[in-house]
Amino acid sequence: MADTVNPQVPKGGPSSSTGEPAQKSEDTANWQQWSGAVFTNAKAGMAGVDKDKVKAVVYEMSKDSAHFKNEERKQAQTQERIRKMQERAKILSASKIAGHTKAMDAKLANLKAEMDLTRTWVHVDMDAFFASVEELDDPSLKGKPMAVGGIGMICTANYAARKFGVRSAMPGFIGRRLCPELLFVKPNFQKYTKAAAASRAVFCLFDPDFEAGSLDEAYLDITDYCRAHETTGNGKHGAGEAVAEEIRRRVREETLLTCSCGIGPNRLLAKVASDMRKPDGQYAIPGEHSAISRFVDPLPIRKVPGIGKVSEQVLKALGVEVCADLLAKRGLLAALFSPISADFFMEVGLGVGRTQHSAPVEDGAVGRKGISVERTFAALSTPADLEAKCAELAEKLAEDVTGEGLKGRTITLKLKTTNFEVRTRAATLSRHISASEDILREALRLLRAELPITIRLMVSHLLLVIVVVMQNWAIWPLLPSLHNICMQIAHCSR
Repeated sequence: MADTVNPQVPKGGPSSSTGEPAQKSEDTANWQQWSGAVFTNAKAGMAGVDKDKVKAVVYEMSKDSAHFKNEERKQAQTQERIRKMQERAKILSASKIAGHTKAMDAKLANLKAEMDLTRTWVHVDMDAFFASVEELDDPSLKGKPMAVGGIGMICTANYAARKFGVRSAMPGFIGRRLCPELLFVKPNFQKYTKAAAASRAVFCLFDPDFEAGSLDEAYLDITDYCRAHETTGNGKHGAGEAVAEEIRRRVREETLLTCSCGIGPNRLLAKVASDMRKPDGQYAIPGEHSAISRFVDPLPIRKVPGIGKVSEQVLKALGVEVCADLLAKRGLLAALFSPISADFFMEVGLGVGRTQHSAPVEDGAVGRKGISVERTFAALSTPADLEAKCAELAEKLAEDVTGEGLKGRTITLKLKTTNFEVRTRAATLSRHISASEDILREALRLLRAELPITIRLMVSHLLLVIVVVMQNWAIWPLLPSLHNICMQIAHCSR
């Protein structure tokens, strides 16, 4: 059932219900200069959104919050980093940059020569997954602006809501200001994991070793499938597109949900391509150097996985806007960044990505390193409330750990205060544990050492040192248990 209750707008927010800022003042100049938040970046379905309007509303409604002040502190640090890097760039001699350029040229030549363009990868991305599952469960929601989540935080928004600038990771009260008709539906992960299991049963028919990036996405190497089934199409690349169409059709039949696909010669390109024709579409990048360059060169750097908000700002300050600039300024970047970062930028500029699945976990080897449980909530400060929340997390963590047949001996507790200060405390035990009472005892000991404290987020994490042998598909996040997974997709031959 959707929540249609009109929320209280936090103090300092706009008084208008139209989505426009309530007053014109010096704040107008401030929001125009503001770098924005992660949720002011566009997602699929937001192409026609007035970005300035969204940015102004977000600024007005969050400018007096502790989160905003924390973001301002981080932005000041970023600006200082940019200032120092620009100063270093000014004193670099032409010969110094030329030397770095020559070294990068040799690396680029090797990278290009070693690129494997013989594989065909598909990245499958379910369309507005949580919201689509809810619409399937309650058809009355279709066509109405709706978000899964609540006033505090939005998990995902349907495409009707995205037209107003509402998106995932956005506080719900801001979403409601952008779209007064926005409906909220409480998350139900049991429904989402069931739908994910059904889609993954389809994926494994095309690639038994597919890798799940999250509940709503997967990476498939369909090279062997295309060869084995002699898939018809306009050459190798047409075969990949035909298989992607078949995957989308089968997913729609089995789940009644739509997905979008990206097809490319490696994981990176397939991932980026899957966002080009959303929702319910697909986009292919042929495995040819010229075709890859045509796609990658004009691509905004923020579209690349691994280049986030901070890196984007730093690179743009150095004149790097699109991926072609990464190669054009290779000497400068090599001089200013670490060798690892510079090499990554060169790989991005060429469109290099992983072409093989991750190696399977061997007998006796350590696979998954840990399991975490995280909760965000209204501010808590009394010892009783804090310990009750700690007990809740310990119970859930124990359930997840024992459900996977695992144990660990290092417990970590992360606390985020109302001022967004993060404290992380850890303890290594003399024995391996998995029971809730053992986890709670150690977590409480760590928590009590921090009192008094007022927090809004708590994370419990258990570092695993005893691991059972599991295929990649057996450790999908948020799925119920190894046994249930086996039952759900038993027909999928591993």
